[in-house]
Amino acid sequence: MVAEASLSPTPAAQPAVHPALPARPTVSFELMPPRRPDAAPKFWETARRLVAARPDFVSVTYGAGGGDRATARQVVSTLLAGTPVLPVAHLTCVGAHREDVSAVIDDFLDAGTRAFLALRGDPPKDQPDWAPPADGVASSIELVHLLREVEARRCATDPGAALRGAARPMTIAVATFVDGNVQAGTTRAQEVRRLKEKQDAGASFAITQLFYEAGSYTDFVAEARAAGVTIPILAGQLPTTEPRRLRRVEELTGVRAPRHLLDALDALPDPEAQHAYGTARAVELAQRVLDAGAPGIHVYTFNKYRPALDLLEGVHLGGPAPADAMSDGADLARRPWVPSIPTQAPAV
Repeated sequence: MVAEASLSPTPAAQPAVHPALPARPTVSFELMPPRRPDAAPKFWETARRLVAARPDFVSVTYGAGGGDRATARQVVSTLLAGTPVLPVAHLTCVGAHREDVSAVIDDFLDAGTRAFLALRGDPPKDQPDWAPPADGVASSIELVHLLREVEARRCATDPGAALRGAARPMTIAVATFVDGNVQAGTTRAQEVRRLKEKQDAGASFAITQLFYEAGSYTDFVAEARAAGVTIPILAGQLPTTEPRRLRRVEELTGVRAPRHLLDALDALPDPEAQHAYGTARAVELAQRVLDAGAPGIHVYTFNKYRPALDLLEGVHLGGPAPADAMSDGADLARRPWVPSIPTQAPAV
């Protein structure tokens, strides 16, 4: 992968100091807000344990249909108020009117959110003739533009917002697909061009969809750098510990798990053996992309902390023990249930 350029004083201008330590890759997790009251305690325990690992940020998913908007907003607010971890709010736009998306952005900004993951979202699968509304936000590129526009409007009309924006600039992450987006029918070359357009629109960094071969990531990054993409590209990683989960992810994303991996997991006698084998394979993949220069890894947790934390330990990026990390008294597991307004069937 093409190395990032750095700016530093000339040798003659540098003071006599110890050599700088290598930069630590970033660590981040994806969390999915609980959809039911009975799932809340387990969710907050997972959040507590992941926060204890001291990630650089935690992204909080937000359903395309808007059904879990209230829950996602409250989870982000709780992380902001009760932890030192930066929450990144997912934001989708498919099927939504521009004014509605702007209102959601304002809502998150009012709550103190300063980081977003801008996603188009998936159109309804049961509506083959579906088309976005004429006054809608049709793509993640348009969504990045809209985020910047809303922030600029707030700063122009509110001196306090302008000062907060100067002190804590808005950060916008975007998704990218190293082997092309199967569901959208795009190729890798098309995804490289789209990532360049997202960067030009104002994206700060990118997170890849999951992949199973290190070459998928390294080849994509090389092509993106050659095309003028300069923003960091984090490697999205899925702990490969459960064959059922891998098959479900394939249904949801179109990213096919290697047959040899599924066969090996299926042949093991129990979940513990699958966990050990799958973790070893995930660690091997993560280490390869880190060795190739990935600036960090973003773990798709599916709200399970053990596989995610074991993956980090395997690549020597694990954080402190929960008791040490939460010494400030924060106890996310005791947080009250955050109500949501379900408008669609829960995702598995």
